[in-house]
Amino acid sequence: MERPFLAFHLSGGTTDALLVTPSEDAPLNIRQVGGSLDLKAGQAVDRVGLLLGLHFPCGPELTALALQWKEPVRVRATLKGSSCCLSGIENQCRKLLAEGHPREEIARVCLESIRAALEGIYKASGMEEVARRTGAVLNYDTGSTHVPNPEGELCKAFDLINPIAGADFIISICKLKSHCMTGLSGGVKNLFGCIPGLTKPEFHWRYPQERDFCGMLLDLCGTVKPGITFVDAVVSMEGDGPSSGDLRQTDMTLCATNPYELDLVLTKVIGRQPEDIPLVDCARERGLCPSSADGVELCGDPLRTFADFRMPRSRTVDFVSSIPRPLRGICEPIIRRYLTPRPKVLKNKCVGCGKCAESCPAHTIAIVDRKACIDRSKCIRCYCCHEMCPIHAIQVKRSRLLKL
Repeated sequence: MERPFLAFHLSGGTTDALLVTPSEDAPLNIRQVGGSLDLKAGQAVDRVGLLLGLHFPCGPELTALALQWKEPVRVRATLKGSSCCLSGIENQCRKLLAEGHPREEIARVCLESIRAALEGIYKASGMEEVARRTGAVLNYDTGSTHVPNPEGELCKAFDLINPIAGADFIISICKLKSHCMTGLSGGVKNLFGCIPGLTKPEFHWRYPQERDFCGMLLDLCGTVKPGITFVDAVVSMEGDGPSSGDLRQTDMTLCATNPYELDLVLTKVIGRQPEDIPLVDCARERGLCPSSADGVELCGDPLRTFADFRMPRSRTVDFVSSIPRPLRGICEPIIRRYLTPRPKVLKNKCVGCGKCAESCPAHTIAIVDRKACIDRSKCIRCYCCHEMCPIHAIQVKRSRLLKL
């Protein structure tokens, strides 16, 4: 790559404008230059769709409904610099519904409002000018497509955002991070961003057990089939990743055509054995990668490893594997209840924004007196609240028994 370019990452969990520039130290240097300050595009689509009585995820039905409205609609984007605010779309559509406007018109207003916001970001960030000069096509598609995967072991089909579902070749770019649930966020976990809207919490609810969730991610990877995966490990994240950890200079960029083997190598980079990382261990069980990183052919500079790379506090000692198999069914619920780390709200930092409650798949979080409160009896330990809190007011608390 010789020239910088602007990319747009649009999904249920992201609405980001990204400036990508060449670098002597790494193939890609990526910097966010704009995006949504509140709701993401996919979230806005699903919220308005549910308001109109559509099936979740609502993208396809909302698009079909909007196409039935032939009259022009007036919309206005809310912009702050090169970023936008999308929460007003839901409020506007709710008001139109209360005033008796047709469902078709409301659907059209929702999609046109998102388009107007995207146009504003494209223009403010310079992407519109770049597209004009180069002939590149800007993406305005916020819909999704149902993609079957008959070979999936746990999940036989996924709804994928349309830019992914319609792509001829997929290049996946991720950061090297520790992860509270999967142990590692790398090539495979990065593809969870292909899931639209608020469907992500739904998958956490359907697969609350760690290894089942990892198995679902492997099925997703087999559905998306990325052609090549890049990992930006120039600066990585250790500790309570993927959002509340600490940055660490690791000075590497890796890429591979096999994302499972790539994650296996990343396990070696962070100084862990494959069985320590649930996502990698599940991939080994399915035969998607060798049993160890030594079985992966490497080229380029020597691989750097970091034996002191810190893992999330949610990573517990694997007591279950040491218990005789006939007794595991009895012991596992007890171990999970008393030894599995739980999310804890830091009341002095919480501002009551509700992001944690919005992202909780089990709906165990309520905002009481402007503070988040977690119903521990219903918590499934997916750590979505920890990941999504914008001010890091939720920490992962380990059992006192593990400190003895």
